[in-house]
Amino acid sequence: MIDPVELTRDLIRRPSVTPADAGAMDVLQRALASLGFVCRRMKFGEIENLYARFGTARPNLCFAGHTDVVPVGDGAAWTQDPFSADIVDGVLIGRGAVDMKSAIAAFAAAAAAAIEAGKVKGSLSFLITGDEEGVATHGTKPVVEALIAEGEAVDHCVVGEPTAAAVFGDMIKIGRRGSVNIEIAVKGVQGHVAYPHRAANPAPVLVNILARLQAKPLDAGYPEFQPSNLEVTKIEAPNEASNMIPALAWARLNIRFNPGHTGAGLVKWIEGVAAETAKGFKGKVEVTAQISGEAFLTERSAFTDLAAAAVRDVAGRDPELSTTGGTSDARFIRALCPVLELGLVGTTMHAVDERVPVDEIRQMQAVYERVIERYFAAF
Repeated sequence: MIDPVELTRDLIRRPSVTPADAGAMDVLQRALASLGFVCRRMKFGEIENLYARFGTARPNLCFAGHTDVVPVGDGAAWTQDPFSADIVDGVLIGRGAVDMKSAIAAFAAAAAAAIEAGKVKGSLSFLITGDEEGVATHGTKPVVEALIAEGEAVDHCVVGEPTAAAVFGDMIKIGRRGSVNIEIAVKGVQGHVAYPHRAANPAPVLVNILARLQAKPLDAGYPEFQPSNLEVTKIEAPNEASNMIPALAWARLNIRFNPGHTGAGLVKWIEGVAAETAKGFKGKVEVTAQISGEAFLTERSAFTDLAAAAVRDVAGRDPELSTTGGTSDARFIRALCPVLELGLVGTTMHAVDERVPVDEIRQMQAVYERVIERYFAAF
């Protein structure tokens, strides 16, 4: 059997600040191997990934998560060492306690209990990456692509991201909005402000592009999704002098979009607005885009119903099935199988003194046990 609190503490004590692994994957692999999981390390670039499976039959219920964490920030502001995994008044403090080493440990403990009780009527698997908090280039995405290419059968997946809004069990994520990052660089001609005819000022062009983009509402929402939104996150016009027209004006923006759009469609729209606004300008405009993920929705089904019922069994509340929040690796896993996210309250993730009551870790284990039990009864 596995104690989820102690396994969480062992994982936190490995300072796996992305992209470093610091031995975190070894800790998990040893725990899973002791249960009879066949463990396979899948390294892409410098990133450690793990796919582990117990059983060979279907259905195959997968748990997905990440061992990498964000930096601690101001270490002096923490009341405890971020990587000591101290328990103070029943609360576990440490980087990764919420996002999301506790969930990994809780599902491992739930798997151990289910295996011991003979309730695994198919297969259980783990898909764990060390590249979720980073650029996500060498993590879940290539692992999923490799599993698909190999014909590995995964029927459903639970991601252990912190999903609860206020109290544990109040929310399950069944989809996510897509995300696209855009950089707009307007390149003009530097010159003296008193002789603007000799220059080409990029700043007004950039301002007009941004104004036109923000003037158009992207949509009024989509079934199960909130409206899409465009946010300007950075504007620069590098210039040390007050009497000089700059040669460059640059902006960064992000769009979070629902299934009413595609990343490529939004990029094309922005390129069109930029080109139209820059007509007659003596410089040039460059638009660079990175689509982080497309919007997706896991339709309400027996799978989402059993997850909600498991929460109800243990926590005594009916969770909201939501698509709010940022992105997660579920955006890659949805190419493999239907996926939902179920985890802790996320209010302290990425914060100083990230923390979780140890009772909630054990409660989460109990929910995962019920998910496993109900899953193999339903499928």
